[in-house]
Amino acid sequence: MIESNEQKLVDAAITSRRSIRAFLPTPVAREDIEAILDVASRAPSGTNTQPWKVYVLTGAAKERLSEDILAAHNDPAIAKEHAEEYAYYPREWASPYIDRRRKVGWDLYSLLGLSRDNKEGMHAQHGRNYRFFDAPVGLIFTIDRIMEQGSWLDYGMFLQNIMVAARGRGLDTCPQAAFTQFHKIIAKHLGLPSGEMVVCGMSLGFADMDKIENTLVTERVPVAQFAKFVE
Repeated sequence: MIESNEQKLVDAAITSRRSIRAFLPTPVAREDIEAILDVASRAPSGTNTQPWKVYVLTGAAKERLSEDILAAHNDPAIAKEHAEEYAYYPREWASPYIDRRRKVGWDLYSLLGLSRDNKEGMHAQHGRNYRFFDAPVGLIFTIDRIMEQGSWLDYGMFLQNIMVAARGRGLDTCPQAAFTQFHKIIAKHLGLPSGEMVVCGMSLGFADMDKIENTLVTERVPVAQFAKFVE
């Protein structure tokens, strides 16, 4: 099979996507953000429901949200008052999923020089989520509470489109479920109606490739391990 230029470009955008955890302060033009979201909105959705809603934060608005969430994150008593509204991860872990989760976690912490007993360092690294890893753009995604599981599947395709479209423009991202714990703070800052639920956040900007955490490349199992061809 001969690869076309279009195929190579699409494949490169997908395979070069990584979760970036350190960004340069270089601004991202609003027209680029709007173009990425416009392209991403071509994601399929059941009966064209298009269940996604996006809040784009930059500048002082992003900083205010980050400061308030970090204040809660860093105060154990206050942090206990905040909980996720939906279960992103399984309530009961099993192999191979727990093994993969542990490996990527320790691979990252090892790069950062954080040992297993350095709880303070790990807490601080987790807290960098709430600064959008210093990216100039923070995205918060919400969905109407009336929508069901199918719409969440649609939402995943929309999020992937954003990340791939960003790569096509030389930008990087980090999708972040960490924000779901602090939906009450987010709702206050963004004026979310009670009928909207936070799906996740995302950092958007230019990767700082001088930072060691951005050298992490996660592993993927080969196709033969997850696909079965039935003829």
